Amino acid sequence: MFSISSCTDWLDVNTDPSSPNNNTALIANRLPWIQHFYMYSAGVTNYRTACQAGVFYSASANPNTFSVTWKCATGNTTTPYQTWFVGAATNLNDMYEAAQKEGAYHYMAVAEVIHAMGFMEMLDLYGEIPYTQALTKGIISPAYDDGKTIYNGCIAKLDEAISLFSKTQEAGATSLSAGDMWNKGDVSKWIKLCYGLKARYMLKLSKKIDLFKPDDILACLDKGPQSNADNTVITCYNNSTDVGDYLWGDPIMTSGNWDYAAYGNTQRISQYYYNLLTNMRGSGIVDPRMSKIVPACMTNISLDASGKVASYAWTRSLPVDFYGTSSRLVNGGPTSITLPTYASKKVKLAYTFKSTSTRDAFAAAQVGKHAYRIASGGTTGVDTVEVTYQPGSIYVNSTNYLYAGDTMYVTLQNNSYLTSPVKLSTLDMNWYYSTAATTAGAVGSTGSFQLRPNSDFEVLTYHEMCFIRAEVLMRKNNGGTQAALDAYQAGIKAHLDFMQAKLTSWKSAGFTNPDMWPMDQSAIASYMTSNAVCQSAGSLTMADVMLQKYLAMGCSIENYNDMRRFNFSAGNVGSFGVVYPGYDRGPLFAGGSQLTGGSKTDPKYWMRRWMLPSSLELNYNSANAKAMNIHCGDANVWCLPIWWDCATDDEYNNYIKK
Repeated sequence: MFSISSCTDWLDVNTDPSSPNNNTALIANRLPWIQHFYMYSAGVTNYRTACQAGVFYSASANPNTFSVTWKCATGNTTTPYQTWFVGAATNLNDMYEAAQKEGAYHYMAVAEVIHAMGFMEMLDLYGEIPYTQALTKGIISPAYDDGKTIYNGCIAKLDEAISLFSKTQEAGATSLSAGDMWNKGDVSKWIKLCYGLKARYMLKLSKKIDLFKPDDILACLDKGPQSNADNTVITCYNNSTDVGDYLWGDPIMTSGNWDYAAYGNTQRISQYYYNLLTNMRGSGIVDPRMSKIVPACMTNISLDASGKVASYAWTRSLPVDFYGTSSRLVNGGPTSITLPTYASKKVKLAYTFKSTSTRDAFAAAQVGKHAYRIASGGTTGVDTVEVTYQPGSIYVNSTNYLYAGDTMYVTLQNNSYLTSPVKLSTLDMNWYYSTAATTAGAVGSTGSFQLRPNSDFEVLTYHEMCFIRAEVLMRKNNGGTQAALDAYQAGIKAHLDFMQAKLTSWKSAGFTNPDMWPMDQSAIASYMTSNAVCQSAGSLTMADVMLQKYLAMGCSIENYNDMRRFNFSAGNVGSFGVVYPGYDRGPLFAGGSQLTGGSKTDPKYWMRRWMLPSSLELNYNSANAKAMNIHCGDANVWCLPIWWDCATDDEYNNYIKK
């Protein structure tokens, strides 16, 4: 593998002594920046669609509308579009043409691959976008294309890339390894990536009887990744040499998923995702991945004479419920989960109550944790409970008793060296409540596997390919077969092995965070033979396949894509029944203007696309946008299915033309 310093060199805008301009920039210098900004766009897309898919809760107003209220906010829509077009897409043609001049066919191929990946992601989100004219110089208001045109264009780009990768570069052409941060110039891995992407994209057509071709998908899978060694992942870093990028100022070497899902402190694990880690298939079995995905914090902290943590217990986060009874959010509000803080000295808070039973229940919860006393309200009818938090305590700095228990909801945040307020060792990415907590060593979050600054950013993985194979075989044979069961189990095992390899490397590198250490291998073996994993081909269901895929993909747009293909929890796709049980509008649903369907079997009941960015397309290119989709600015555009989410072109056109 390339060293960290080599990655830094790739992304250093000051290393070319000729002060390059658009015509002279070396292709080996262009490519890593294109790859970086693709990851940046994909990272925010992964995070926000993961909120839509129910993986994360966010107390931040805009993404909260995707998880809790479903009153879809337009503030979610700009960043993926902007980072793709401004940071990555605008450089693709220039890199392609420069590579073409020197016969660097492999750079031309990579440009085609990233073109397909970025524009397919834009299609997945917005449905209709400028495509044919999007990157044409001199056109500032490009025409829009429909989803079918964009989809076919992306598939053609992948086919062209495969052809270009198969060619030998001209003598003297720049070696792909000189600029490739993803596969380090390994052409065979790039070709497998192309076929894997084709399988992923062809699967999107599962509703289209005339276009869905299971055997073609299986053929692509046979040429795609065959093991974890074939994964395309972006190796990311937390180190003291990192710098901020020139557009956003964020660290350039950290994971794109961390940049959004765990840079700030407002995100937490959902009840829906947590249940799959603790009760898959109703087994009651805790997945060995749970403690690596669900963060923990220090509790029951005792300090020594110098104010340092002397003893503590690790407490795993509880999940946030927003689909079920959601009592905490119903009582406090959709964005009300509150961040705890650290008591560096005694803190006294007085909580008021009008209900004696509520007061007594709150007071009872303090037994063995904090000093407290109940003060009668006398004639005012208002009682108080005064709680004294000792130094080292974790508490919520609010007198609203509803928030006091929010210490159990651990933020997903991890610190990077570049963004941490206190410069710790690069081996310490834990999140701390405050400078005082950092000094004491009181860890507020251990973080989550996919969401650390140095987590691998997953572009395409073998475990995803296994789950695609299992689904396709289930569809082809109208139910479970031994081959489908084998692929399903191989997908689970591949993801466990993928995580285990990374966790092992982290421990070997010296990380002391126990959540970054390997799982117990015997626990993995036990899980694979447990009731949490289907053991019989005859009893394998589509829900078994898709829920394990959902768990493994985590922070990925592919979960949102899959849920649309199965109409979420409507249960009306083929004979597969409800594939995502429990996923539904929650008690705080407020999106009646955005999602106008009245029943779960009505496509418009669900979040099916994003509105175009108003600050970009709807303000400056609205005529072209409306020429393609007359409803692009309507409040309920969010529930109009995109092209691949429709069974026929007529159905699709009925949504966007009438």
